[in-house]
Amino acid sequence: MPALQKSIDAVRVAAKAADEGKATDIVAFDVSEPLAITDVFMVASGDNERHVLAIADGIERRLHTELGLSPRSREGLEEAQWILLDYADFIIHIMHQRARQFYDLERLWKDCVEVDLGLGRDSSVDRQPVGTDGVSESESAV
Repeated sequence: MPALQKSIDAVRVAAKAADEGKATDIVAFDVSEPLAITDVFMVASGDNERHVLAIADGIERRLHTELGLSPRSREGLEEAQWILLDYADFIIHIMHQRARQFYDLERLWKDCVEVDLGLGRDSSVDRQPVGTDGVSESESAV
């Protein structure tokens, strides 16, 4: 059974808040089939601990303001390397870039369907346009 639409809609609100907070590599996966305890995992990255905290705070405020939602639990606030916001039907992971590379959550959920976050671009790729030859514009300028 695929993720509930209300979970997808809430994750889209969270993704928009993360994007406005300058999070990078924002992706979400429908994990309802393999897990059954939640519908969607969203993952976003921050550049440093303060940025990770700010992204998490922005997501929490937006979900509370727009949808009246509060997380059931929050973990990782002290170290701010990996903050987990558990909303039961969906889980938000905000990770420091180094932690994200180390744990590579996308590898774990690669067989799950990626959720369209409605951000108007492929948010799972760093924001460097790629030319028709497959080389990013910054690489071709070197």
